[in-house]
Amino acid sequence: MSALNAMFLIVGPPAVGKSTTSRAVAARFPRSIHAPVDDFRHMVVSGLALPGPVWSGELMQQITLARATVTDMAVRYHQAGFAVVIDDFWDARLASDYGVLFQHPALQSIILYPDQDEAHKRNAERSGDTPARGYIDDGIRDVYRHLTPAIPQLKQAGWLIVDTTTMTVEAAVNAILLRRSD
Repeated sequence: MSALNAMFLIVGPPAVGKSTTSRAVAARFPRSIHAPVDDFRHMVVSGLALPGPVWSGELMQQITLARATVTDMAVRYHQAGFAVVIDDFWDARLASDYGVLFQHPALQSIILYPDQDEAHKRNAERSGDTPARGYIDDGIRDVYRHLTPAIPQLKQAGWLIVDTTTMTVEAAVNAILLRRSD
């Protein structure tokens, strides 16, 4: 499998396996990078803004900066012959924040979209009884509330929607790469 022309943006709600799946997709190529947007956001040492029910201007700026950095990096690595796999959470600002990336002919846009109960279950398994569990559950509810009505339009726009409710990571990777070979 050649890395030439392989560029993926894998998004979805919190706790649905975006990073795990993205790493597994990248591992299928001989030269690849995995670029989790959250890792770039968490490079902010002082003043990191975290998502909440109301997004501050500071948070939106930090997300936009991280996405712009990842976009620049993705294009550069792709030009050097690497497969690129970006993972990020879904929000309505993707189109504006990733404008340049969405113009790239190699980009394949994927949404991991298990049913909402499964996302909460995965969060409980991952977070346990830590304070993060409630915070992430709130994020799951918020993303599903906005993403669910947008799914038909996203499909029509060419996004691959992968229902990972009962899929293994390997099956999700295969579904993504099968689309690439179509």
